Amino acid sequence: MITVITIDREYGSGAADIAGKVASRLGWKLWDQLLTTEIARYMDCDSQLVEEREERRDSLHYRLFKAFMRGSFEGTLNAQRMKLVDADCIRTAAERVVLQAVKGGNCVIVGRGSAFYLRSNPSAFHVFVYAPYEEKVRRLRAMGKSEDEAHLLVETVDRDRAAYIKRYFETEWPCRQLYHLMVNSTVGDDVAVDTILESLALLEKARA
Repeated sequence: MITVITIDREYGSGAADIAGKVASRLGWKLWDQLLTTEIARYMDCDSQLVEEREERRDSLHYRLFKAFMRGSFEGTLNAQRMKLVDADCIRTAAERVVLQAVKGGNCVIVGRGSAFYLRSNPSAFHVFVYAPYEEKVRRLRAMGKSEDEAHLLVETVDRDRAAYIKRYFETEWPCRQLYHLMVNSTVGDDVAVDTILESLALLEKARA
């Protein structure tokens, strides 16, 4: 029986809203912003720091700073007084939180590498939501982003996610063979939700 749905996504595709509706229709727990909050709690840091750095590699200057902190005499003296909120720490915390969420059963988890952590879990159903470039820009504009900001986010966020997945899971992103279903959100959020739930039902029927 499927007890967890992971929803990976292109930035701006509307996957967060779709995931929320899927969770609501099923009566399952949604792990999206809550996942970020729990990762921050586990790391004992501000959730905004996690939100700014999750699903992306550390910048070059941060990697250089981290190398200094971990490899120099001065860094060794100060390392215990500083909490480095870096990609390595966030990835470790994310895996722990995702696995704990799954133990609770019946949940929808958005991104954060969840599909990769659960790739061998027979109780997991993996979905990828995507959209054409202009549709993603349109959605971001509707959320209040400026035209320039929307274009910049569409062009950079997924590039960062791809680099993150390459770094930590040694595969290209999106990893198409990982997902049970890929949905183009231009069909509309409600149709996307119906498609996910109907596909889930068909899979469970086939397994039965």
